[in-house]
Amino acid sequence: MSARPPRAWQRMLSGRRLDLLDPSPLDIEIADIAHGLARVARWNGQTAGPHVFSVAQHSLLVEAIGGEILPGLSAAQRLEFLLHDAPEYVVGDIISPFKAAIGDSYKAVERRLLAAIRRRFGLQTPDPALARAVKRADRIAAHIEATRLAGFAADEAARYFGRPEAMPPAVTAFAEPWPTAEAQARYLDRFHALAG
Repeated sequence: MSARPPRAWQRMLSGRRLDLLDPSPLDIEIADIAHGLARVARWNGQTAGPHVFSVAQHSLLVEAIGGEILPGLSAAQRLEFLLHDAPEYVVGDIISPFKAAIGDSYKAVERRLLAAIRRRFGLQTPDPALARAVKRADRIAAHIEATRLAGFAADEAARYFGRPEAMPPAVTAFAEPWPTAEAQARYLDRFHALAG
């Protein structure tokens, strides 16, 4: 008799039980994602102000940047930007140096979760050009956050994230920490606007 594969169950507030090692799309709810991302702090919480800057806000910023760098995106393509960090609602925002140190063991979990999230919401794996655009928008967002919220000088941020093109005030306005409930609600509202 073969051994049963290991499981890593996480009970969601929706009542779902999500196996982080073998996630099922049926156990993924957008309400759980919005709740979790609004409570996961970017920059390990090392940002100025009374509220953390959450992954939910970062995701909204990345989606807004995506619309600037690639005008004419479809709603499904914009969802790819909005959901790019969705696995962090259960695994947290592990900083890049630590991700690099633990390597594929973390990345494999993140990839499986993101694949299940895409299936749950009817999204295809993005083509290489769109995947590159998401990474580009993510780096631009990181530069904005680093310089506006996390105390980086512009040259210091450029060493880590490149020197991005300027974004309009309507986009950079997302780089302002909001109360948790507001971040959660705005993330959910944007998802529903795009998902129809």
